[in-house]
Formats: sequence, structure tokens, C-alpha cells
Amino acid sequence: MTQRTTLITGVTHGMGRALALDLAPRGGTLLLHGRNADRLAAVAAEARAAAGPGTTVRTYLADLSDLDQVHAMAARIRAAEPRLDGLIHNAVAGGGERPLVRELSRQGHELRFAVNHLAPYALTRALLPLLTASAPARVVNVASIGQEALDFDDLMLERDYEGLRAYCRSKLAMIMTTFELAAELRGTGVTVNALHPAHLMDTPGVRAYGLTPAVTTEEGVRPTVRLLLDPGPATVTGRYFDRFTEARAHEQAYDPEARKRLMEITHRLIDGTARPGKSACRGAATR
Repeated sequence: MTQRTTLITGVTHGMGRALALDLAPRGGTLLLHGRNADRLAAVAAEARAAAGPGTTVRTYLADLSDLDQVHAMAARIRAAEPRLDGLIHNAVAGGGERPLVRELSRQGHELRFAVNHLAPYALTRALLPLLTASAPARVVNVASIGQEALDFDDLMLERDYEGLRAYCRSKLAMIMTTFELAAELRGTGVTVNALHPAHLMDTPGVRAYGLTPAVTTEEGVRPTVRLLLDPGPATVTGRYFDRFTEARAHEQAYDPEARKRLMEITHRLIDGTARPGKSACRGAATR
């Protein structure tokens, strides 16, 4: 990994912090993202203390619930970084401490859909010039085994809202765009894969929802780093993994029409040409 540059989102706690500390001793350049300046600085200091010879650590601050900040961070990265070999989308909005309270992003989109789906897709698209210029490069989307079918008549869950349902739908959306982006980038040297890293890791999100952690975050680090660095998956793209094993995602992920509808809506939302809520979804679904 000595010459690699890797961006990890959501490093201020949980698996993101564990990923940063795992990769720091391996050399290369680590770009660490977080939304809290103090916590981001603390993890960066830990990574520098654990760093191997030649490791460089830089930080990028942004709130991924605000697409304007996502685009601004991507612009800063493109301006400052000469290359990008790996991108791990780890940042996540979980089920929440108050799962029956529907929260919104800065642009008015359902929060989990915005953070877990719109932000990583928008960031990847904005960084494609760096990724393709640095090829071979790898994008790793940290998804979940928890997946629920998208309802295109209520994509933002304005009816019967529940935080874990919103989370599961957003993670399926992430997997569906993983497949679409991998197909688009085939032949460029940029691979895009998604994985369920581990079940019920000891993270703030799991605890906030009231669940009991079953494993440490290190259990999720190993399969994630494998997709990033191991030579075996170097040319594998457009796949979903349950830890180390290629697996079958929710059936809707293999529905070409559903993926097409999701991509159309997604592009309109990240480009700011659609209003939040059902109007944006229905307009795209009928085109």
C-alpha cells in the first residue's frame, strides 16, 4: 500500500476509526473524513501515532447530510490530491435514538437516504476524475445485510416512518447504485463493490438504536480492507459480499427497471433539479 492514497468517510468513531488505525501502519496517504472537527483531529492524531514510515494523514471536514458540503469537499480533494487509489464509504446514519422521528437532510431529503445513499454516490461521481486517473482504483461501499425493497411511490418514507426501515432501504439503494456504477465504469480500471462487513458491530449507531453489539469493529475491518487491498478482488466489480463471501443481495437489486428508476431519481436529487419528497420520485418513475 506504500504509494496508495485512500479516502475513508466517517472515521470519528466505530469502524471508520478502526479502519484508519488499521491502514495507518501500511504506509501511503490516508484522507480521513468526519463531520466533527475535534473528533476528526483526535482520530487523525491517533492515526499519525500508529503510522508507518512514509504514511501521510490529511483530514477533510464535511457534513454528509448536506449535499452542498459533499460537493465542496470533493472539490477540495480534487484540488489538493494528486491521486486517489481507494475510497471507502463508511459514514452512516443508523436507525437513530428516536426511530419514529423522521429526520431530514439539509436539502429536505429523508436523512438516512441522504447520508447512506445520496452522499456516497455524489462523492464517488465527483471524484471519478481522480479515481480513473489513478486506476487501478477501488471503491468499497459499506452496506448491510439489512435491506428492504424501495417503494418508488414513497421513496422518502413520508408514510409509516421508522428509522431502521429507512436505514435498510438506504442500504439497498447503495447496493443498487453499486451495481450500476460498476457497469458504467467497466474497463476503466475502477472497481466498485459493496459489502456487509459484520453483524451488529460495537458502534454508536447499534447502541443508539437499542441493539446489543455482538462483535467488535475489528471484525468488520478485515473484510473491508480485503476488498480495498487484496490482490484477489483486484478485478472483481459490481458485487455484493457478506463479509468475505460473494452473496445475493435483495432481489430488487437485480431488477433493471428498479435500478434505472433509482438512478434517474438519484441524479436529479444530487444535481438539485428535483424537489424533495414524493413529487421527485413520481416524476422520475413515470418518465
